[in-house]
Amino acid sequence: MTSLQQRKILILSGDAGFSRDLIQRWRSERVIPAFTDAPAHTHNLNPEQCHLVVVDVAQPEAHRAARRAFEQSGRPVILVCAGLDILHAARKESSRALAIRRTEDWSDVVVLLASEIFRRVEAVTRAERAEHVGALLKCNATLGQYVIEMRHSLNNALTSVLGNSELLLLEPGAFSAGVRSQIDTIRNMAMRMHEILQRFSSLEKELMFVEQQALKEQKQPAQAAAASL
Repeated sequence: MTSLQQRKILILSGDAGFSRDLIQRWRSERVIPAFTDAPAHTHNLNPEQCHLVVVDVAQPEAHRAARRAFEQSGRPVILVCAGLDILHAARKESSRALAIRRTEDWSDVVVLLASEIFRRVEAVTRAERAEHVGALLKCNATLGQYVIEMRHSLNNALTSVLGNSELLLLEPGAFSAGVRSQIDTIRNMAMRMHEILQRFSSLEKELMFVEQQALKEQKQPAQAAAASL
């Protein structure tokens, strides 16, 4: 997961004081992201190089192309508008961007919004990762259940192989030394496979015990709450 300290913020502004004030305000926070300044005439910006864009909108048409490029890429955009009329115009043409008015506390608002945006992005990332892990665990559980269900059939087949190999070994003069060695190898491998299947049986019991303990722990709070009524 990308921490706030690893986040990159691109500031689009034709006013050097805008970037200076925002960065200075952020320095009072516990964690500070990385900042990149870009002047008003900047072109060919790469949305992948930042996680958030803060735009100083002095005029409605300022950075219009850049805003659209970042919005289309899915990157969050915060518009700091110089006046109320510019604010309304920016909100009208940038429905996905967050537009605020440049008042005395504008930098506080930007820091607050950016922090919440990063937290939301991280929460979504955690949820997506948990969903992926859950799907993978579900596939593994299905495979494990299939192996457990097939255990009895495999045991029956191994019992046949093991029994027949032992019967063949009881006839010492019927086979050559090489053949007897091969039969003995078959018997030993069958024994090893049998031990592996026995481990599956033990694992199934362990999983059932863990499941019972989890259900028991889930019931305890409910029973305690009911007893307190």
